[in-house]
Amino acid sequence: MIIVWILLGLVVLLAVVGVVMYNGLIGLRNKVEEGWRQIDVELKRRHDLIPNLVETVKGYAAHERGTLEEVMQARSAAMSGASTPAAAAQAEGQLSQALGRLMAVAEAYPDLKANQNFLALQSELTSTEDRIASSRRYYNALVRELNTKVESVPSNIVANMAGVKRAEYFETPATEAVVPSISFGDNAPGGGAPAVSPSTQPGAVGGPSTAPGAAPGALPQAQAPGAAQPDTTSDASVPPTTPNA
Repeated sequence: MIIVWILLGLVVLLAVVGVVMYNGLIGLRNKVEEGWRQIDVELKRRHDLIPNLVETVKGYAAHERGTLEEVMQARSAAMSGASTPAAAAQAEGQLSQALGRLMAVAEAYPDLKANQNFLALQSELTSTEDRIASSRRYYNALVRELNTKVESVPSNIVANMAGVKRAEYFETPATEAVVPSISFGDNAPGGGAPAVSPSTQPGAVGGPSTAPGAAPGALPQAQAPGAAQPDTTSDASVPPTTPNA
């Protein structure tokens, strides 16, 4: 009789463990699907920005037709509805490359860089890229957790019984995923090249001069450790006094 109760207890325990694992797997699968929907929302926002961006560039660089058409073709491919996250990542990577070339073209047109509509679109596109990256990290973390449970014992047994499969990562190479950030330091029409921040590396070229006689606004030359500092409160016109012998 005791053995029967023990066996019954084990069955109940296994059933409880199985239910807990099943609920956990279903919850993770739903979170993965929710994470993908969030990525999809941001991708659609990105796709909606591109036509206005292309039209703005066309007003200043109509002869850059090849680059403009390439961006629109990549957008159409990305919007075609990829069947898997991996396929979507591939299409979005191609679109990011095309956008990067479009932004590089904009560098040659100071009037375009000064256009307020272009600046607003470029800023919104950069913000959207940041949100896509954040959503991608969240989604991939959920996918990693789900795949670990699907492949681990004993949760893999419950996963097979429940029909829960591995999910695909949404991974775009960093070189393709990031639209180049352009600094519009000089927004006046006919302005020069974008402003570049001076390097902080020792010996870097491009920082303000520290040599004596440098142009106005240059930093003073650094003093050697232990060197005497000039007294700015003294009057240089007063000759030094000679101590009494």
